[in-house]
Amino acid sequence: MGNDIDDALAMSLLHSLQTRGEAELLAVTVSKDHRFAPVLVDILNHFYDRPEIPIGMVKGGVTPEDKTFLCPVCEAKAPDGSPLFARRLRSALDAEDAVTLLRRTLAQAEDDSIVVVMIGFATNFAHLFDSGPDAISPLTGLELVARKVKWFSVMAGDFSHEVLSAPTMETREYNVRMDIPSSLSFYNRCPRPIVFSGFEVGDAIRYPVESILSDFNWCDHHPMTMGYKLYKPMPYDRPCWDPTAILHAVRPEGGYFGLSPKGDIEATAEGYLLFRENSQGRHCYLIASASQRERVLGVFLAHCPYNPAPSRLIAAGI
Repeated sequence: MGNDIDDALAMSLLHSLQTRGEAELLAVTVSKDHRFAPVLVDILNHFYDRPEIPIGMVKGGVTPEDKTFLCPVCEAKAPDGSPLFARRLRSALDAEDAVTLLRRTLAQAEDDSIVVVMIGFATNFAHLFDSGPDAISPLTGLELVARKVKWFSVMAGDFSHEVLSAPTMETREYNVRMDIPSSLSFYNRCPRPIVFSGFEVGDAIRYPVESILSDFNWCDHHPMTMGYKLYKPMPYDRPCWDPTAILHAVRPEGGYFGLSPKGDIEATAEGYLLFRENSQGRHCYLIASASQRERVLGVFLAHCPYNPAPSRLIAAGI
């Protein structure tokens, strides 16, 4: 949360789908090592009337810099000088350790019941894999994932024909190359299936600025739109990298995307994700035709700007 505004757009989508009863957000762990990254997650959870969702913070993570909107949104003030947006976290110091939260969440879950959405770096799950038995569970982190997680929906990699056939240092996908040690640890050891939403999928589905300027006007101050306007000079349409991973995680049978043949993904020391077709493999990646991209954008336009009052959402039949 904080390197790209589509993180916040993805959270808006997920909260909308939860209000419809399609998902339950059990926990959020933050992989950007900035003091306000978990605070903005907390602000969004409060804004969507779910202040109780636990938030875990990365330890020893990457990208500690602010990317134009984290500090201004989290430090925004009301006319009386109080914080403009409600939250319980004041900084990353108030957030729980991400690995502890992941271990507890998984330990409390039924076997083979959790769908994990990873729309950032692999840091927290790489650290989880390295965790040993403790008071929470007698299982290692790797064993907890193998037992409790059903599958992963991950925004990472680039599976366009051009990149798969001739990867270069310039085409390495951001979430992979920014923390290569964690990418190696997670992708090359993960014991559960992974569906990848690659760079090329979200890049072809762009959230229109017209919606930002009009569809979110049901309130005076919206943290997502404030961040959107601060992220880069307006107007711009932003790629929907992270929302695609959210949508497939919640509605995998919806026909919004096609799937590649099964295969094996290998993370390399250079920061690539390489794909090799294998009928027995645990990995595949999303494919979106022109008609599917249009349909997916329609879902985003219907859900991302939603008013959190449940009656309004349900009445609209969205």
